[in-house]
Amino acid sequence: MSDRVPDFLSHVLAHATPGQVAAVVEMPARASAGAPWPEWVAPEVKDALANRGIRELWSHQAEAAELLHGGTHTVVATGTGSGKSLAAWIPALDLLSRRGRGRSGLANIRYRPSVLYLAPTKALAADQLVGLARLAREVDPRIGVAAADGDAEASVKRWAREYADVVLSNPDFLQHAMLASHERWARLWRGLAMVVMDEFHSYRGVFGANVAATVRRLLRLAGHYGACPAVAFLSATSGDPAETARRFLGDSFGPVQAVERDGSPRGPKRLVLWRCREVEGEQRAKREGVPRAEGTGLKPRSDAGTGRHAGVQNRTGTEGNPKTGHDAGTDLPGGPRRAANTEAGELTGVLAAAGAQTLTFVRSRAGAERVAEIARDWSAAHASGFDPEIAAYRGGYLPEDRRALEGSLRSGQLRALATTNALELGIDVSGLDAVVVTGWPGTHASFAQQIGRAGRAGKPGVAVFIGRDDPLDQYLLSHPEAFTQSPAETNVFDPANPHVLLPHVCAAAAELPLTEADAEVFGLDSTALFDDLASDGLLRRRPNGWFWNASLGANAHDMVSLRGEGGTVSIVDGESGVLLGTVDSARADATVFPGAVYLHQGVPYMVESLDEDSAVVHRHRDEEIRTYAAQSTSVRIVDVEELAHADFGVWARGEVLVTSQVTGYDVRRSEDGLYLGRVPLDMPVRELRTSGTWWTLDAKALERAGVPASDLPGALHAAEHTSIGILPLLATCDRWDLGGLSTVWHADTQATTVIVHDAVPGGSGCSLHGFEHGRIWMEATLAALESCPCTGGCPRCVQSPKCGNNNEPLSKGGATKLLRIVADGLRRAQA
Repeated sequence: MSDRVPDFLSHVLAHATPGQVAAVVEMPARASAGAPWPEWVAPEVKDALANRGIRELWSHQAEAAELLHGGTHTVVATGTGSGKSLAAWIPALDLLSRRGRGRSGLANIRYRPSVLYLAPTKALAADQLVGLARLAREVDPRIGVAAADGDAEASVKRWAREYADVVLSNPDFLQHAMLASHERWARLWRGLAMVVMDEFHSYRGVFGANVAATVRRLLRLAGHYGACPAVAFLSATSGDPAETARRFLGDSFGPVQAVERDGSPRGPKRLVLWRCREVEGEQRAKREGVPRAEGTGLKPRSDAGTGRHAGVQNRTGTEGNPKTGHDAGTDLPGGPRRAANTEAGELTGVLAAAGAQTLTFVRSRAGAERVAEIARDWSAAHASGFDPEIAAYRGGYLPEDRRALEGSLRSGQLRALATTNALELGIDVSGLDAVVVTGWPGTHASFAQQIGRAGRAGKPGVAVFIGRDDPLDQYLLSHPEAFTQSPAETNVFDPANPHVLLPHVCAAAAELPLTEADAEVFGLDSTALFDDLASDGLLRRRPNGWFWNASLGANAHDMVSLRGEGGTVSIVDGESGVLLGTVDSARADATVFPGAVYLHQGVPYMVESLDEDSAVVHRHRDEEIRTYAAQSTSVRIVDVEELAHADFGVWARGEVLVTSQVTGYDVRRSEDGLYLGRVPLDMPVRELRTSGTWWTLDAKALERAGVPASDLPGALHAAEHTSIGILPLLATCDRWDLGGLSTVWHADTQATTVIVHDAVPGGSGCSLHGFEHGRIWMEATLAALESCPCTGGCPRCVQSPKCGNNNEPLSKGGATKLLRIVADGLRRAQA
């Protein structure tokens, strides 16, 4: 390694207290594997790339370019910074530069060729535009490149429709503008030679299923216009990329080839596995012994008893136990530990002050704001007159604010940026010195993308993984080999989800009448669904196909919600009228409820009111307070789709109906998470019909487990929490994509039951993945419990940050006994 990286690493290690560094994982360098230029590449393309220092290709680029040039759907699954996009742009630019000359393979089209590039975020498409437009001009000044999305000016979108050879966009604009008004884009469709799907690994869950259906509709439409484009899937390393891409396209559009052997160089990297610091004596005293103002739950102050949160209800009895909620963990050796965001903020400040350009990934929007705030405060206190530029970046910012932050990071003006995963796929930033990852991001692919930002293009780098109080994070801290030896997950999405499929079939019928051949496009065995939709009045059956029923006066494309959010809620400053940002409607009840503290660039606002369209906020005078929604939930089993008997009970999956309601919110001190009280709310009841996996325990199994009846509710509750926390190790999701219920007696199963369900309508495929890999799932859940050093249960094993019951009751010992029975039973059943 260069002298530079060990210096940054030494700053990180010097900041640690004894026991904080769980391990330092060495990720060795990888030598490059080059390949000669394919003979068909035009001299203009080679010359333009040579001007950028690219005189030969890496092996995976040459292999993928050959496949795409021949018209084969190709998925390139290699690491961050491996030049995947160049594998697609070489055959595309070669084709566009030859206009009208002899063609073969990919170029065998009748009209002026065109290329459509799709990115999961507007930021990534905008970033690609800068470099690609410059390269295309150098290859051939006649090649037009344009970005068309919801933020683009009308004149830019018009130019893209009428003149651009390469259009860069996103699935949302494709669905709601390009396909909905496909006649206006006819020039693009007629010559469409390639569709580039960037960051393919990000298409998972309901979003992945929706985009799969949208791309199938795109290919169906292109065929109508006489084109047969090759699809280039550009993905981070993932499990079985060829099968994932095939499932994405279905069986109507031809086979898919995978390119997985990465020929690019990789610099050495050191990954620090970081435990949160133990709370020191005086901090613990402050958490447990600070006197509170009477009836408020706040520290004594001159204005105590006034303001929105003055009437919070302090908890009593078991609910006031300091081992619950965010204050859990006092039974661990050395006592409780600090919040992961506090650690991330300080480490960001440490690295920024040391001169390292740093990107810090945080799990939530509010967390990104808080981490940036802590990093700024730490730098101001410790940087000896040096004040590095530190900011936050997250979804919900206005487009112009995002662009400004992206430009500052790219130029080096920003020394550190705390971001949600909105920037994981956002822009191509090379030369970053360090990356801090706050909590497991959900998949190995996402984790590789994030730490891959450090030391790119063969340079050495340093990364830090901070384990949260979460079963999966703690499991990973105890198993460092999982970062280098565990196989990448297979993307989980369900194209057959009826909540996804039906709107897309209607949208397709509005684009072009459906025929019998279109059943295969949507993975259907017959046209029965088309007939059902006609019976419901959504379609009309005619001798030449099924048509959208235009007499309804509705737009079929408005039925489709790609990201499953069903709209957005605007967050408005009530004093100035300024739009601060947006939040998905599905998340509004739990994030911008009346009384919630909402952070925007480190400034706290309080939500005054919430309706279907907007949340009105104002500046909050008390910067020490944070709020967390509390919810009540019930789950009913609607349909059993698959069931297997085992010696402990049953292992099953099917359709479930989840009923939930935000009933109030907890008030906590931002500095250390100290619980201050609960405020009741009367929010609407929400229903969610989705997919779930459950297991039951019969009387004999409970007897073998030896869990006393008094401990059984807590044992089931703890088993539910830990299994939800561990499932993301197997499926491409995180615990916030899941929900659950545990009960000693469930009316639908007539038995002791634990249910884990998807948190989106119709299901995301995650609980199904858990059902199909039950033995592995339960064994990993059991290992997480057995490896946690606590005695009575803590946030690192059984407690959940999203529990609507304030993590009461919980029994770690009982959960361990129950899960041992379930894991052993599944092992025997599959022997």
